[in-house]
Amino acid sequence: MSNPAIQIENVSVYYGQTPAITGICLDVGEGEYLGIIGPNGGGKSTLLKAVLGLVPISSGTVRIYGKEAKGSRTVLGYVPQFSNVDKNFPITLNEVVLTGRMKAGISPLFRFSKSDREAVSKILEKIGIAHLASRQISELSGGEFQKMLIARALAMKPKVLLLDEPTASVDASSQEQIYRLLDELNKNMTIILVTHDLLAVSSQVKRLACLNGKLVYHGEPELSEHVVNSLYGCPVDLIAHGVPHRVLKEHGEEKTE
Repeated sequence: MSNPAIQIENVSVYYGQTPAITGICLDVGEGEYLGIIGPNGGGKSTLLKAVLGLVPISSGTVRIYGKEAKGSRTVLGYVPQFSNVDKNFPITLNEVVLTGRMKAGISPLFRFSKSDREAVSKILEKIGIAHLASRQISELSGGEFQKMLIARALAMKPKVLLLDEPTASVDASSQEQIYRLLDELNKNMTIILVTHDLLAVSSQVKRLACLNGKLVYHGEPELSEHVVNSLYGCPVDLIAHGVPHRVLKEHGEEKTE
């Protein structure tokens, strides 16, 4: 593995007395494209939030480029779940993306600079949504809205982009566009993608982490029946058959040396 961008060392997070994740040890190399999968309630979003400092860590440590995470998170960009954002708030797409340029400790009289606006303009062009800059977010399609959230996360030029289910609420065409965009972004940054889309896992990411409260698997984006049954507790053929880029080997298929 290349030099770690993120080191997660024996991290546990509890909500009250209830464990969300326990004993997670995971290194993410610089330039890596990591997919995180697992069942609902398995702790995928919690792990992202622990890295981002959005939830307190009960034990363990997170290091970002070798430093304690506190004070080092300015290199992280975050795309939250679509469902967590209010689409009815009266604000334009351009204004939302501009908020990504805001820093902690700003004054009530803060104004975006010319360089802020120029940076956002370039990002909107790169993402392909410059023509939507003045549109109210309530008027955006699901795919347009998700691209806006990605643009906002890119506004401060992060080294690592963390995305929580970025294609969960968009149509198939928008999903394909978003995955192409992430593949292009991965040429210049590290990406950590939480997803339920097993086809995306097999065809997009370079490494895979399977999470169900604890880390079940970390490695190449090809899974065995045993790992998937341990992760999901459901038959393999309901997940894999018919998928052109297989996440799982055929039943009975074994690797040969």
